[in-house]
Formats: sequence, C-alpha cells, structure tokens
Amino acid sequence: MMTLVAVLSAIALFWVLAFRGSRLWLWTLAAFAYVGALYQTALIGPTAALWTLAVLVPLALLFNLRALRRSVITKPLFKAFKAVLPDMTDTEREALEAGDVWWEGEMFRGKPDWAKLMNFKRTTLSEEEQSFLDNETETLCAMLDDWQVGRDKDLPPQVWSYMREHKFFAMLISKDWGGLGFSAYAQSCVVTKIATRSLVASVTVMVPNSLGPGELLMHYGTRQQKQDMLPKLASGEWLPCFGLTGPEAGSDAGAIPDTGVVCMGEYQGEQVLGMRLNFSKRYITLAPVSDVVGLAIKLFDPDGLLGDKSKLEYGITCVLLPSDNPGVEIGRRHNPCHTPFMNGPINGKDVFVPIDFIIGGQANAGKGWRMLVECLSAGRGISLPALAAAASKAAYRATGAYANIRRQFKTPIGKFEGVQEASARIAGLTYKLEATRSVTASAVDHCSPSVVTAIAKYHMTSMMRTLLTDAMDIHGGRGVMAGPKNYLQSAYQAIPIAITVEGANILTRNLMIFGQGAIRCHPYVFPEMEAAREDDLHEFDHLLWSHIGFSVNRGVRALTLGLTGGRLASSPVDGPSRRYFQQLERMSAALAFTSDVTMAVLGGELKRKERLSARLGDVLSQLYMASATLKYFHDEGAQDEDLPYMQWVLDDALAEIDKAFDEFFSNFPNRAVAGLLRWVAFPLGRSHKPVADEISAKIAEHMLSPGALRDRLTSELYLNRSEDDPIGSLELTLDKLLAIEPLYNRFSKAVAKDIGPLNFTLEQQLKACVDKQIITPQEAEQIAEYDRLRVEAILVDAFDHELEEVSRWQVLDDEQRSKAA
Repeated sequence: MMTLVAVLSAIALFWVLAFRGSRLWLWTLAAFAYVGALYQTALIGPTAALWTLAVLVPLALLFNLRALRRSVITKPLFKAFKAVLPDMTDTEREALEAGDVWWEGEMFRGKPDWAKLMNFKRTTLSEEEQSFLDNETETLCAMLDDWQVGRDKDLPPQVWSYMREHKFFAMLISKDWGGLGFSAYAQSCVVTKIATRSLVASVTVMVPNSLGPGELLMHYGTRQQKQDMLPKLASGEWLPCFGLTGPEAGSDAGAIPDTGVVCMGEYQGEQVLGMRLNFSKRYITLAPVSDVVGLAIKLFDPDGLLGDKSKLEYGITCVLLPSDNPGVEIGRRHNPCHTPFMNGPINGKDVFVPIDFIIGGQANAGKGWRMLVECLSAGRGISLPALAAAASKAAYRATGAYANIRRQFKTPIGKFEGVQEASARIAGLTYKLEATRSVTASAVDHCSPSVVTAIAKYHMTSMMRTLLTDAMDIHGGRGVMAGPKNYLQSAYQAIPIAITVEGANILTRNLMIFGQGAIRCHPYVFPEMEAAREDDLHEFDHLLWSHIGFSVNRGVRALTLGLTGGRLASSPVDGPSRRYFQQLERMSAALAFTSDVTMAVLGGELKRKERLSARLGDVLSQLYMASATLKYFHDEGAQDEDLPYMQWVLDDALAEIDKAFDEFFSNFPNRAVAGLLRWVAFPLGRSHKPVADEISAKIAEHMLSPGALRDRLTSELYLNRSEDDPIGSLELTLDKLLAIEPLYNRFSKAVAKDIGPLNFTLEQQLKACVDKQIITPQEAEQIAEYDRLRVEAILVDAFDHELEEVSRWQVLDDEQRSKAA
C-alpha cells in the first residue's frame, strides 16, 4: 500500500510541476526532496537511496550545469538540427519577419493571458471621424444608385468629384500631408457604410487606402517624395493604383517576372541614372483611371551602377511613375464578375524612369518585398473584412424584416424551423463578423498583426459567402431577380472578388495562417532557426531546453484540461461566459502541444502537408475569432440581448475546432503519434456539439424585430427610410406591421373563417369584415396601407422584352408597353 502511495505521490508531484511549467532547478530540487522523503519514510533503505543518488546527482549536474550540458547534449543536437534545417529564401524570411505578433500569439502558445485581451482598448471614433461617417459618408451614400452604377458601368462624375473633394482617397494619409489621418477602425467603418450602398464605390475608396502608393510613401518615401506626391494624392488631384499581380504571379507575388535594369538614359532631355522597366500587370484596381502607378518589379544592376559591382540582382523593388510616362500602356478594363469598379491591366515595354522613382529612393532598392508584405498585412485587416461586415449587416437587417413580412400558410416564413436554421447562421455570423472586424481593425491601429489579418481576410470573406447564400435561400425568387429592388444582388455577385483578391483564400488557409503563425507565434521555433543560422550554440542551448519544458507543460496542460473539461483553466470573468474562456484555453493548450509534436515529427515536410497545416490553422483562426467575440461581448456590456448571439458563436467555434482536430488526427501520417495526440487533446473523446436548436431559434426569432442589438450590429448600414429605397421600404413595412400586427392577425383569421369564400380581393375582404363589424373602417384603412407597403416590399423588378426599360416597382402594364413600343 505504501508503495502505491509513493508512486501516486511521485506522479502527482511531477504532474503539478509540469502543469505549472516549473523551472529545471525546481524539478531537480523536487526530485532530491522526493528521494529524501522516501528514505525518511523507510520506503527505501540506505543502499537504495545511495544508488538512486548515484544516478540522480550526475543527471542533475549534466542538465543544470550549462557548460556541461552544451558540450555533452546540446552540441550534437545542434549539429543535427543545422543539418536538417530547410533553406529559407530572402523572400520567405522577409514574409515571416514582416508584421507583428499580437493576440493570436497568446492563443497559439497554449496559456493565454486573458488580461492582455480584456484590457486592450478597442478603437473608438473621434469626433472628427464620427462626423465624417455621419455627414460626408452619408451624403456620398445618398448620391449612389447601385443599379444605375451597374447599368452605366461606372460611378457618376459627380460621385468621383465628391470623393476627390472630400478626401475619401486620403483617409490613411496624415494631416501633415493634407490627408484625413483616420484610424484603421475609422477607415473600416467608412468602407463598411459605403459598401452597404454600393460595392463599386466601396472598392474604389478602399484601394487607395489599402496597399498602394499612399501607404508606401507614408511609411517609406523620401522627404522629397512625400512633399511632391502626398499632397496631390491627398487632394484627389492624383488617383493612384498599384501593380503587383500579373499573368505569372498571383498569390505568389514573389515570382513576379517584371524587371527593371539599372542603366543610364534620357529623361526629360537629360542623361540620368535610371531603370528600364518591362512589366505586364493585371487585376489592377483603379488602373484605367489612375494618374500615378506603383509597380513591383525585380531590379537588376548588371554594370554595378548603384555602387556594388558584385551585386547583380537586388530583388523586388517598388517604383512609382506617372501613368502617362512614355511606354506605359494603360486604360483598358477587366470586367470583374460584372461588378464595374475600375480594374484593368497595365503593360510597359522599355519604360525608362530615373532611379529616384524607387519609393524611398536608391537606398530602398531591393527592399520592396518587405515593404509590400508589411503594408498588405495591415490593409488585409481593414478593407475586405469591412466588405464582409457590410454584406452581413445588410443581409441580417433585410432578411430579418423580409422573413417577418413574407408569409406562407398564414405564418411569417421566419417562424419556420427550416428557415430559422439559415436565419440563425446569418445572425450568428453577423455578430461574429462585427466582433472580428472591430477587434482586428483596432489591433491594426496599434501594430501590424500579419497572422491576425490573414485570419480575418480568409474567414470573414468565407463567412460572407455562407450568410449571403443563406439570405438568398430565404428570399427565394426575391433574391434572384436582378433590378433596383434587389438588395442582395451586388454582394452575392461579387463574392468571388472578395474570396480571390489580396491573397486567394485557398492559399491563405493552406499556406499562410498556420505556416506563418507556427513560426511567428511560437516562442522558440524561429529564434532556434536564427540561432542555428548564426551558429550560436549558447543561445540555441537556452532555447532548446526552454522549448522542451514548454512542450512538456503544454502537453500536460492539454491532458489535464481535457480530463477536467477545462475546469482548471483560467477565466477573467464569472457568469455565462466563464466556461467559454476555459474551453478556449483548453483548446489553446491542445493546439500548442499538437503543433509542437507535429513540427518535430514532420519537420520541413509539414510545409507540403497543406491540408494538415490548414486544419491547425482553422483551430488557431477559430480560437482568435471566438476570443474576439468574447472581448466584443464584454466590451458591449455583456447584455442579456447579446447572450444567445455570443453563445451561438462560441458553440459553433468550439464545434469547428473539434472537427478540425478530429480531421487532423484522422489524417496524420504517423498513426502512433496521431493516437498519442488524440489521447492528449481529447482523453474523453470529442466534447463539443453543434449549436443547439434552442439557441439558434432564439437568435433567428430575435432578428425578426427591431431592437437595440439589431441597431448596434447594423450601425454602419446606410439606411434611407423611403419607399424608393429597397431596404428602407422593408423597414417602413416592418414598422407598420409591428404597429398593427394583432389587428392584422385578427383580419387574416377572419378572412380564413368568417367572411365567406367569394371575397377575392383585399378591398372585398376589408369591406366584408367592416360589414360584419369584425374591424372598424379606420382599422380597414390601416390594414390597406400596410398591405400596400407589403406588396411593394415583396415585389421584384420587371423589364420590357429587351430588358432595357425598367418598371421600378411593378410589372409594366399594357399602356406602358404601348408607349414603350
């Protein structure tokens, strides 16, 4: 019996040490203390104690005396590590080093510091930013007719003028250079609001405020370049574009074949040192109307004219030149999914420009890739998440209203459980999108979180696709028929654009999120690689043994939290969200241990196991978005109205994490290791089920009616409460319905049972009900007015035979047809 107690005590002691992540010296002290306790309790005698110490003391010295450890253990491991360390190109290194590690690092490392998240201050709009959103942006939205923009294949001239005049293209340019100097969050809100009115206008605004000449000049331009160019960009005198992608380089921008060769040449009548450029770019937004073009090219200096005759290739370089520079071919357009924002190719053959046209001057020759990656990592967290949030806000508000107004079998379609399943996804994903948008844009205001913005870009655009598909399903034919009344058409039509641009979603998921996250977020992997490249044995020794301790700790934490259902995990709050914080910490520990073992077993092969790394990326992504949702929930006051929305998002995220882990373990090539990982992460089996029907029903029911949360979630939605506005018409109709709903239900019941079958028209039905004193004449007027609004709200557009002349709200009658003929 005493032996069993001793064994269990040893397991408990070292389990606690591992769970707490204790230092090596404490492990050593605990081992000696345990041997002493065994001796004192007579569980071992003097001989056994001496033999135990004879083994323990040398091991303690070997691992605790760093010089000895380095020489005997670490040095051979260091040699082996360097031998298998994969080569890393300069492009890969710059991509990895670009940007910052933010909250995603905490979630990746298995023991998140919740105080860091909860104490983080989300950006709020300044008075100036709020005024711009409420006034200039509101005015711009009122000027836009999305259907007419589609027919004209361009924004109206007055809209272009208004956007230039009011600096919509200069939100990121600082006030020092004539711009607005808005926060990333403010830019996100402006783009979101415009996108709820016109996708074409929103893309037109977002591109100059994302990756482009303005941002590159702000961060890297010379003083002279800033003085010469930024005021013109800020005033709208110059409209910029940036050429990165081309026929041979899409998501693999590092493979661009476009070149610049350093040479002497003539520019404006003078012989100057410059570059001869040859390039072919496509998918370039604003190219057809741009005044100045940014280009990414590969720079070569065969004659050593830049001063270093031993350096032939400088690498990717960013150049800025006028659109009318001789040799530049520009002006043609693409037609992106029949969404007519200005987008087209740029070509150049033997285009000569001075060397000073490099952004940042000659000193920045070859530094373009890092510049681009850093700017793109920030912009990715603003523009496309804003488009996704805009689509969700419009779909959420409009679908909720439509599902209450539209009735089948005398019941609002939003009450049917099948419809509620889709409605709940719209509501839950809208809450998740808004939480992720606000937290991510706020993060961009403080740093450049490259992994977080990749997560936001991929998952938010994918969620947009899901909820718009659900909205289309609920609307049925109302969502299919194109015309000015269709408020879903533009966003649904443009889904592939958001999915594709700024890094195709497939590659973002399969290569970037975990591939970059595993190295950047891990506390030891990238430093170990750097120590190996610098041949620094001392630093590698420290990192290696810290890494081993980290892995043991995360493995024990994952198993312990799995056995206890996460109840030993920390939470920064009490109340209904407490268990969700604990479950996320549990999954974070499982991800940290699984990632460590995976990288150790697969090594460089993991880079080619895209589906495996994508699943671990899905875990990291869901952890980030779920924690962002908890942050948003508490920042908004943890209101009762928000609670089922938060529960839906967290239950869905945890179920998705379970699914991703399960698929990862099922497909891991080493089955023994897969079994170990599954046992550690899920010792009691999978623990999270899909969202319960009860919670889905609550939020689906909630979105049918006005409320404070509905207004908060859609605060950036442009809403014109007019019968001539498609969403405004729905809002007016919904308000009227809620005002007379008991009366309308009484009338509908009477029509079905009390007034006879021969009253076909609404007028006949109302008259019959008044005659039978079921309703009063005044009530009949109210019902008639509501029904007029209802019919207008559910009608679809109809055109003449050639689809040219549009009857804005109803089918063309015979008289109109004869006039048209």
